[in-house]
Amino acid sequence: MVEDRKKAVQINSIISEYNSIIIGRMGVPYRDKEMGVISLIVEGTTDEIGALTGKLGNIKGVQVKSALSSKYKG
Repeated sequence: MVEDRKKAVQINSIISEYNSIIIGRMGVPYRDKEMGVISLIVEGTTDEIGALTGKLGNIKGVQVKSALSSKYKG
């Protein structure tokens, strides 16, 4: 969840840095409240996913939640 849409450039830069593990992305803006939600589907190691979520979570005004599945083990 992005509580400060002015952080979009910083967020997009980090997401671009990890584009090799990103399978899909969906953004839902809530313009009236100046916030939005970005959903990412990723496939990577726990270290890669942790690094991505850690960098995003360190941005003030960004909340990160993740769910992991053990279904696929490549």
